[in-house]
Amino acid sequence: MLPQYAETKTRGRWTARTGRISEPVGWMLAAIVVACSAIAVKEHGSTPPLVNIDQRPSRTAFEPEPLARPELTIEQVSVEETDENVHVEIRWFDGRPVRPARTIWMTVTAYSPDARSCGPYADGKTATLHSVWTNAMQLVAADPRVLPYGSMVSVPGYAQGDVVPVLDCGQAIRGHRLDVLFPTHAQARKWGRQRLAVTVWEYADGLPAPNPRKVR
Repeated sequence: MLPQYAETKTRGRWTARTGRISEPVGWMLAAIVVACSAIAVKEHGSTPPLVNIDQRPSRTAFEPEPLARPELTIEQVSVEETDENVHVEIRWFDGRPVRPARTIWMTVTAYSPDARSCGPYADGKTATLHSVWTNAMQLVAADPRVLPYGSMVSVPGYAQGDVVPVLDCGQAIRGHRLDVLFPTHAQARKWGRQRLAVTVWEYADGLPAPNPRKVR
C-alpha cells in the first residue's frame, strides 16, 4: 500500500467516525438551546398576543346616542265641559232647536177630551184656546205656577218620549202634578198614575219663546 493512499484511508475513517460522534452531539446542543429559550420566555413572561380581545372597542361606543323623546302631555277636560259640549241632547220642536233644561219628579196621570174627564168643559178646547187635536193630540196639562203655558216637556212612556207642549190645566192639577192627554177615556185609564222624572226643555237658538196662545 502506498503511504499517500494509507493516509487518505486513515483520514476517511476518522472523518466517518467523527461524523458519527458529532451528529448526536449536535442534536443535544440544539435541545439545550431550545430548553434555555423556553426558560427565558417563562422568566420574562409570555409574548403578548397579536390581538388583545379584551382591548377591542365595544359596540356601544359606535352606536349613536338615543334621541330625547318629548314628554307627552294629556289635556285635562273637565266634567263640566264634557257635559256641556258632548252630552247635551239637541232636539227640534215647532221648527226650532231645543235642549234639556232640568228634570222634575212629578206625579203623572192621564185624561181624555170627553165629559168623563173634562165634565162641562169638554168643548174640545184647552185652557190656552188650542184645539185638543193640536200637536196630533199630544199635549199635557200642568199647574201654570210650576210649568207656565207654552213650556215643553218629555214624559217617559208618553208620545214615544217626544217633546210636547204644556197647553192645558185642570182643577185637580196642582203642584208637581201632570196630566197627559189621550184620545179616549180607555187609554187614559190604562195609563193610570205614575211617578216619573219629567224633562223640561228650552229653546237653544237664543230667541224668546213664542206666545203660548199662538196656534201651533
